[in-house]
Formats: sequence, structure tokens, C-alpha cells
Amino acid sequence: MTGQSKVAYQVMWNRLISVVEEQAQVLVRTAFSTSVREAGDLSAGIYNDKGKMLAQAVTGTPGHVNAMADAVGHFIRRIGRQNMFAGDVYITNDPWEGTGHKHDITVVTPVFHDGTLIGFFACTAHVTDIGGRGFGADAADVHEEGLHIPIMKFADRGEVDQTLVSIIRGNVREPDQLVGDIYALATCNEIGQCRLLDMMAEFSLPDMVGVSDFILMNSRAATLERINGHTPGSADGAMRIDGYAAPIDLKVKVSIERDRILCDWDGTSGVDKKGINVPLVYTKAYTCYALKCAIAPDIPNNAASLAPFEVTAPENSVLNALFPAPVALRHVIGHMVPDTVYDALDKLLPDLVPAEGAGCLCNFQLSIRPRTDAPAPADARRSEVLTFNSGGSGARPRLDGMNTTAFPSGVMTMPVEATEQVGPVIIWRKELRADSGGAGRQRGGLGQYMDVGVREGHEFDISAMLDRVYHPARGRRGGLAGGLTTIGRDDGVPMHGKGKQFVPHGRVVQMAFPGGAGYGAPVARERTAVRRDVALGYITGAHAQEYYGLSAAEVDDVLARSEAGEVF
Repeated sequence: MTGQSKVAYQVMWNRLISVVEEQAQVLVRTAFSTSVREAGDLSAGIYNDKGKMLAQAVTGTPGHVNAMADAVGHFIRRIGRQNMFAGDVYITNDPWEGTGHKHDITVVTPVFHDGTLIGFFACTAHVTDIGGRGFGADAADVHEEGLHIPIMKFADRGEVDQTLVSIIRGNVREPDQLVGDIYALATCNEIGQCRLLDMMAEFSLPDMVGVSDFILMNSRAATLERINGHTPGSADGAMRIDGYAAPIDLKVKVSIERDRILCDWDGTSGVDKKGINVPLVYTKAYTCYALKCAIAPDIPNNAASLAPFEVTAPENSVLNALFPAPVALRHVIGHMVPDTVYDALDKLLPDLVPAEGAGCLCNFQLSIRPRTDAPAPADARRSEVLTFNSGGSGARPRLDGMNTTAFPSGVMTMPVEATEQVGPVIIWRKELRADSGGAGRQRGGLGQYMDVGVREGHEFDISAMLDRVYHPARGRRGGLAGGLTTIGRDDGVPMHGKGKQFVPHGRVVQMAFPGGAGYGAPVARERTAVRRDVALGYITGAHAQEYYGLSAAEVDDVLARSEAGEVF
């Protein structure tokens, strides 16, 4: 390969990354569901003709993209190359051959050039509803969790399967949103295909073989160089989290070896009776993401840069749930995987990884309907409202944790205005939660308060998808734990962190989402940083005195100067 061709291939590689980013942005702009439009719960990528991922969009979640990395191979196997044609669009929400649960729709589009199959575009989006019990942990079997769409053709040579569309519409609560999202997924793949063919014409490429080999070869070499730059060794990590009816224990052994890093989840709790189980594809996605963030964060994500990270988990464990285990809330457990990996990795590579954060998203879904305890107004209506929210991330070795920021998912918190626009819901309160970030040399990120109700004349069920009610984010290197999750009604009735629960007319659900943990001993935190935290309201005066040693006089001085408009 000549020097000039290497430069050209590097330009093409960069172009492909921009193509898939445009693909993702088209999905954001055209999707119907707020989870996609506002939170970015999606993924987009391009694959070679063998189904190996070449590039992924920056916009999107690791759980989707890294799980979707394996999905195209399943599509090739199920559809068969001999049955693939220009104009085809394929679809599935199979948890074990897609991205881990039925609420994710994956769409794959083959790309043909001069009559030859040269690659694929794929994308995934989380949808508001897929039928069944709705989005929640209550199912005892995957069949209860909604409509199953096996790998099949959504469009055959340009003709949409209207029978499939009718079946989908007849089995979900928000048919317009769901079908609209499927068309948005197909459209974003089409945009990616157009941009790819434009690039091939520009560079006079007959196929994708050369650029594919260049990307995969260089990505693998760069990743192996990073891995082999570390001293070989093994360490164990563990985390206990809430689970559904009983705590879940996650256990991992991380081994740095020549040309690979192994993660073995032996010892992890078994399959749960409720829908918090995780298919192995999703466990792999977040394990690989954790390792890649720590070992090779600047190497673009593709099949070759992920391959040296090998993941195993015992069958019928909560991290390798087999069909027909319920898996709707696989993210609640799956989002805890990276911090468990970091518990082990901190022993091998000290002063590199952050303290634990909130981990899983603080999601809830409202199933709203006209009140049943009294006559409802004529304009009362049914609606499904899903909202994504975040607690705080863990403090880092040299930086504070980020407030209300989702790690590892990267999903954005939904704006109140967008949530209230899609149904008769009212967000009465949404604000940062002072003192929820664990104390430390670097402070954990803050969680948030949310009070949620519905408009006059309605009642609702809330499907809570929360964790860290009983097991807070743990500090690292002397840092303290983050604040716990709380949930209850405004009339004092306690509520559970998971499961569908009825809320009568006029009542409000009050939630406090968890904070990230601290890093390093609190006494080592710079005085100016503590004073700034007090001035900004991130910590109270009492917290500053108890954990950081500020005197009452110092606290009063900071508050007085802050009230006078002084900038800290």
C-alpha cells in the first residue's frame, strides 16, 4: 500500500465516520419518539459485506452500537445473501439478535453497487411502546414484554410489507409513533447509502474491500499496541445493586494478557424472575465500552477495535439470560457493568478510572388515562409518556463528577417542555439535588429532584425503572458514597424503585435521583473548590462543615459574598 493510498484511505475513513454521523442526525430529526428526538437513544453504523462494523456515529449509546455490532451477522444468516436485493429493508427487535430487549427496533439496509452487495447500513432506536405489559420490569417471561418481530423484510425491493405494518399497529399503544420511527430508521439508512455511493464515485471505488481492510487492520493494530503497553495481570471486581425483589451481585475477573483483555463474569447472580435480566450481547456491549474508554478511548469504534476485548458470562446468569427470560429492563443491570469492571481495573491500573456513578438511567414511563374515581372531563385522554433522566456520574481522578449526566449510556436528559408536549403530564419540579454528590478530593456529580403528576381529570400508572435505592454509588481511594435514590407520593405513601404502580387522581410522585461517588479523601479537596460548591448550592453549609471542615464563619462568609453577587 503506497503512502498516497494510505492518505486516501484515511480520508475515506474520516468520510465514513461523517456519513454515519449524518445518518444518526437524520434519525434524530425525523423520529417520532422523544427518546430518540430528545435523548439520543439510538445508534447508527456502516458495515462491510461480511457484516463487520466499519464505523459508528458519535451520536448514540454504547449499548446500542456495541450490541448492534453483532446484529448484522444475524441478519445475513437469517435473510440469506441470495435473498438480498436493492431496495430491501430488514427489521427486528429480537433481544438476543438485536440490542437486548424488545423496545429497540433495529433496521438494516443492504447496499448494492453495480449490482453487487458491498455492505450494509444499520440503525437502532428505542421506541415508546411495543405492546405487552409496557416498558417495565414486571413480566415473568419475554412473551409478556410485547410484540416480537423476528428478523424479516420490512421492505422487499422497495415495497413495504403492509401486512407487517398492520400487525405492528394492532399490537402497540402508540401505533403512529412506532410506525413513524420505523420509517425514520429506514430513511436514515437510505441517506447513509446515498452518501456512501457518492463517496465511491468520487474516489472511483469498485467496492469497499480496500477501505474496509485499511480500517480494520489499523484499528486492530492500534488497539493491540495500547493493550500491550500495560503490565499483564488479573484482578477481581464486584458490585451489589438493588435488583427487583432481592439484591443482585455482579462479579468479574479482568485479565490483561498479550493481545487481549478478558472479562469473565463467573460468580454473578443467576437469572431473576422479573425483567431485569441481560442478554449476553448487551453485557458484551457495556463490558467492551468500559475497557475501551479506559484502554483505547481515541481509537474509533469498529469490529476490529472491539475484538481484543473478550467477554464471557455463565449461561442463565443475570448477565447471560437465555430465552425466554424477561429482559425489558436489561439496561438497569447492564449500565452497572462498567463500574464493576472499573472496580477490578482500578487494582491493575491505579489512578485511571472514575468512582462509581448513578449507573443506570433514572427512567420512568407514565400510562395516563381519564380518572376512574369520578367523571372525567371530555378532553381527558390516554397517553404513554416515557422520560429519560440521569443521576450524577462518579468523580474522576483529577476532575469532579458531572451533574445529572448519564454514564455509561450517554443518553441525554429529556427537557421538561418536550416531555409535557407528548401527553397530559406535568413536571412540577426538576432541580439539582444538593449534597447528593459523594464527598471527596474530587466531588461526585449531583443527582436531581423530579416531582411528576398529570393534568386535572387524569390518573396514571408509573413504571419505575430505578436503582440505588438501597445500594449507593461507592467512592474510590477514600471518596465517600453518593446519595441514594428515593421515591414516594406527595401524601407520604412510599413507592418501589421498580415496577408498575398506580397513582390516583390529584397525587404527585416525588423522586430524588442518586449522586455519583467521590474520589480521594474529602480532607484533600481544595478549599476554594469547597467554597465554590457552597456558593453554587451544590453542597449545603452543613455538608461543607461535616465533610470538608469549613467553619460556620467561613460558610456564612461564602453565602454573604455569593448573595452580594461575587463570582466564585
